[in-house]
Amino acid sequence: MKLMHVDASPKRERSSSRALARYFLDRLGEHMPLEIDYLDLALVPPPHVTEAFAIATYTPEENRTQAMRDILAPSDALCRRLLAADALLFAMPMYNFSIPSAFKAFIDQIVRTNVTYKVGPDGRYVGQLARQKTLFITTRGADLRPGAAFESYDALTPSLSAAFGFIGVANPWFVDAQPLQFADQEARDAALRRARTELDSVASAWANEESVAA
Repeated sequence: MKLMHVDASPKRERSSSRALARYFLDRLGEHMPLEIDYLDLALVPPPHVTEAFAIATYTPEENRTQAMRDILAPSDALCRRLLAADALLFAMPMYNFSIPSAFKAFIDQIVRTNVTYKVGPDGRYVGQLARQKTLFITTRGADLRPGAAFESYDALTPSLSAAFGFIGVANPWFVDAQPLQFADQEARDAALRRARTELDSVASAWANEESVAA
């Protein structure tokens, strides 16, 4: 399996999302060989959208100047990496109830007309990442689980579901470790245990799907 792994936490060894992503890859690697394409958005942040980028991306390819092609080159490269992968693993913390800015910039680089989505003859948008298994690992300082006091504050899950659903990811997996920052040690330990148990299940499910497909 060729897997693209993207980390978005600016923390290094102290990052819980990074640690959980490594845990998942270890578990998945016990089931199958992995070819990992790794991207660290903290070390290689994607460029933010500019006026020139917006103009270039909506200019028909045959009409683009060399300057436009140069502006789109980093985005083109990211899109190729996504489309080439069999599975996608995205790990990130929740910041102020939503997506870290580096990952939002990443999304803005990969949601590309005629690349990761196309417009069909009937006018419908067709995402091009329908075949990729996708897992989001998120860490949250507060408890946003159903029934918790902060449940309605979760802007991260619907944002990720909408953006990636538009480019074809219909049924992503979510594993959310919560509460972490704003909790006592016992609650933090329990949150990480729950997350690791869920990741064990996702690894087994992916392995079973691969064996059936083979």
